[in-house]
Amino acid sequence: MKEKTSLLLFREKDELSLSFQGEFTLFFIAPFEKQLQNISLEGVKKIILNFDALKFIDTAAALFIEKITKEFSALGIVISSNIQDPRILQTLELVRSVKAISQTELPLKDSNFLEKTGEYIVAHLKGFFSFISFLGIIYSTIIAFLKVPNSFRYKEIAFEINETAIKAILIVFVTSFLMGVVVAYQSAFQLKLYGANIFIVDMLGLSILRELSPLITAIVIAGRSGSAFAAQIGAMKITEELDAMRTMGFNPYKFLVIPRIIALMIVMPLLIFISDIAALLGGIIIANIDLGLSFDMFLDRFSDVIALKHFVVGVSKGPFFAFLIATIGIYRGLMVKNDTQSIGFNTTRSVVESIFAVIVCDAIFSVAFTNLGI
Repeated sequence: MKEKTSLLLFREKDELSLSFQGEFTLFFIAPFEKQLQNISLEGVKKIILNFDALKFIDTAAALFIEKITKEFSALGIVISSNIQDPRILQTLELVRSVKAISQTELPLKDSNFLEKTGEYIVAHLKGFFSFISFLGIIYSTIIAFLKVPNSFRYKEIAFEINETAIKAILIVFVTSFLMGVVVAYQSAFQLKLYGANIFIVDMLGLSILRELSPLITAIVIAGRSGSAFAAQIGAMKITEELDAMRTMGFNPYKFLVIPRIIALMIVMPLLIFISDIAALLGGIIIANIDLGLSFDMFLDRFSDVIALKHFVVGVSKGPFFAFLIATIGIYRGLMVKNDTQSIGFNTTRSVVESIFAVIVCDAIFSVAFTNLGI
């Protein structure tokens, strides 16, 4: 017949005996702990843990024994044990040794240069391949759209055009105008030294139309719309709205990703055109004030020396810049973890990575157009 598991308490003067009987397992820890809480330890100087009648003990019970032993010792009580069964002794010693190892602080190993370099490269390669996979999903979704044109989300695209372009016109105009003022003012100081006032038109026309306006517009949109894409998608991921959409059979790429990308690619050339006008307007004002060039003289010289191809080169960069900004912003939004700190981290990274990608793309275009003679 199986012996009943129990904890018997015997007290004689200043000694307390705890006798464990039967099979002490995880299921008896709670009642035994409650039983020990109800006893008074006043005047107790020694506690004897008696395991003679114990048939079996598991590791959870052994951890409990180790715990109460430390608690009693902390009160200044002397602890002694009676153990006859070697298996019980081995279990108690095993738990005691493992716990001692787990509490030992291992010395921190400093990574050497090669380890740090390898970890850095592997982490960035993983991120790169993850982004390539994201681009593959986008391309496959666009191809599916092209097969069925009626499936395009025109209302969503129109809404994003309003959010990313119409509401961004003022900030793009003001930023570009000030850029034109600054470039013209700095250039005018040098041109006056050589009496080459009229050449400010050549310099402003080429630099603004080909490089400065597309770059400034892309940087403004990366900070405004790219970060908004990352924050919006990230917030939807944290609140599990993306999971809810998938559960209901809606494709998040179809409803959230593609409309944002298409909308930004449509409006970026328009924003660059507005930026060209604003920057040239700022340049014309400074040329008139500082160099004495009238508006008619500036415009006549501009039409003579600035070819249409320079305007086309600048505007043609817009869709490519927009694609980079939108995809990086949305990708960073999808990379958000389940905490608000991750939203700020990925939003910041979306802006930094978008601007870096735009500058690299612009450099590639500049080299390509120059070699092609455009």
